[in-house]
Amino acid sequence: MNKKIAIIGGGNLGTAIAEGLIQSGFVSPKHILITKRNIQTLNHLERKGVLVSDKNEEAVRYADLVILAVKPFQVNDILSSLKHEFQEGKHLLVSVVTGVTIDHIAGQLGGKVPVVRAMPNTAIAIQESMTCIAVSRNVPEEQVQYVLEIFDQLGKAVKIEEKLMDAATVLGACGTAFAMRYIRANIQGGIEIGFDAATANLIAAQTVKGAAELLLKKGSHPEQEIDKVTTPKGCTIAGLNEMEHQGFSSSLIKGLVASYDKIARD
Repeated sequence: MNKKIAIIGGGNLGTAIAEGLIQSGFVSPKHILITKRNIQTLNHLERKGVLVSDKNEEAVRYADLVILAVKPFQVNDILSSLKHEFQEGKHLLVSVVTGVTIDHIAGQLGGKVPVVRAMPNTAIAIQESMTCIAVSRNVPEEQVQYVLEIFDQLGKAVKIEEKLMDAATVLGACGTAFAMRYIRANIQGGIEIGFDAATANLIAAQTVKGAAELLLKKGSHPEQEIDKVTTPKGCTIAGLNEMEHQGFSSSLIKGLVASYDKIARD
């Protein structure tokens, strides 16, 4: 499926998507058009063959698939100005805008265009995002698969129900900060037991990366991998038990729930 892709919004997220698609070879640069008011900041993409424009209308006319990557407060004005550019039967709109529902976007466009909502995280900058996808009822299955393929070039993608988007934000987006805080604590502990900061940083980060890859590549449960390194009367089980005595798992779960409750309240 050789689609032309327009990215409306050439900020950090929009440019990260463009860079990832080019680097993966999934889309030819000449089949990507990205917009921004100040197109001078997109020179690095233009040099790679990407089309750039300061006109959103031009982007929609060019593309089959439109990725909306703007700030939430910009959505209504932008979609209102583009409403008559979208064509039923031609366009698919993918929104990566935080907190804006499919129904809201579809309503702005009169319901004539199928809408997909995608929530990547900041690791999209290095093509390691966890992206959650929700779709409207009128999105054909082949288009759903194409969107999943796009975001699989930028990490991992999974289809979920839209009602779980807030939960996905906590687990997949806030989760990046939670993981970083764990790594930071690991580094601090490593310094206390003798390592310099740079070496502790390397060991902690690579160890977490390796642990995550074990789960992703082997499809195993964390407890299976934990059992492999917890020998009777060993140092690993002593450390794990002390962490649990101090509320390690409980505090993580409470933190996730607190973040979710905050989203639900707001």
